[in-house]
Amino acid sequence: MSQASPTRPVLTVDLLAIAENFRMIRSAVAPAEVAAAVKADAYGLGARPVARALAAAGCKAFFVAHMEEALDLRQDLPQATIFVLHGFVASQAVPFATHKLSPVISSLPQLEAWLGAGIPIPYALHVDTGMSRLGLSLAEAQTASNFARPTLLVSHLACADDATDPHNLAQLTAFKTVARRFPHAWTSLDASSGCFLGPEYTCDLVRPGIALYGGNPRKSGENPMRGVATLTAPILQVRSIDRGDTVGYGATYEASGPRRLAVAALGYADGLMRTLSNRGHGFVGGIRCPIVGRVSMDLVTLDISECPPAAATPGTHVEFIGPSQPVDELARSAGTLAYEVFTRLGPRIIRQYTGTQA
Repeated sequence: MSQASPTRPVLTVDLLAIAENFRMIRSAVAPAEVAAAVKADAYGLGARPVARALAAAGCKAFFVAHMEEALDLRQDLPQATIFVLHGFVASQAVPFATHKLSPVISSLPQLEAWLGAGIPIPYALHVDTGMSRLGLSLAEAQTASNFARPTLLVSHLACADDATDPHNLAQLTAFKTVARRFPHAWTSLDASSGCFLGPEYTCDLVRPGIALYGGNPRKSGENPMRGVATLTAPILQVRSIDRGDTVGYGATYEASGPRRLAVAALGYADGLMRTLSNRGHGFVGGIRCPIVGRVSMDLVTLDISECPPAAATPGTHVEFIGPSQPVDELARSAGTLAYEVFTRLGPRIIRQYTGTQA
């Protein structure tokens, strides 16, 4: 762990594992192309080192949310296609043109602004097929087909993590109908979960995100992806309490007998959710240690009574995400998803990379 900052939590990202997940998806969806969603700083793992590793593995296209994310990424990826999911407004014409960024157009006004700017760069058109979020309505897409010539036609599945959900087939059918009006455009319907629905959903391009980063793309069942991230935090203090002693704000935990506690340097300011109070776990030397009391801003307290005293001392790192506790398991304990766990990881956490050159 970092010797320069021994009191800070550490996120270790295995870039080789991310590249292996990319190659696994590429093999599963062949002959479709695989782009990578690296928005939100590659879901909190670090967009630039992650994108460099993916590019080295053969990834040629990337999706971000904001133009500023694309500009940051362009520094490392001069030849890649970078799609901006939040589209385009006329005031962005110069950076889009200068840095050859491709907007994902989601409305007729955006489309008019893009075509009016006359920027000779490929663009994508986003059609809403049932999610009622971003995207042209089916009627608007029909209107756009009279004059728009997008390189890529995109939609997004609402329930792809559940292969039995009938919304998937309904959206696929709607998307195929729209796609016939854009015969020269590539098509893309699948994000992470859609990559595992079968070849009829694959289209020409898939754009996984959480699956690349080790999250389970399916609602249930064994995770086919390799874990890529380990989150640990150092123990700052070990203390003993007795029966009746309470822990943390609100005294929400009361010891039923003598217990040994470890206070670790990780809190909700770092992204460890307060919903893990009195219900989550960390691991010390592979031993499951319950979180006791409330997660506070900078600290979390764990019951280490089952650990040998020599195994849990100040400086010992507690694992919160990693081989002992995959991100999906921590997310379930927090009542959320792996997406939120990763994207909440704060800037105080030291990020270090293994596997390939970052």
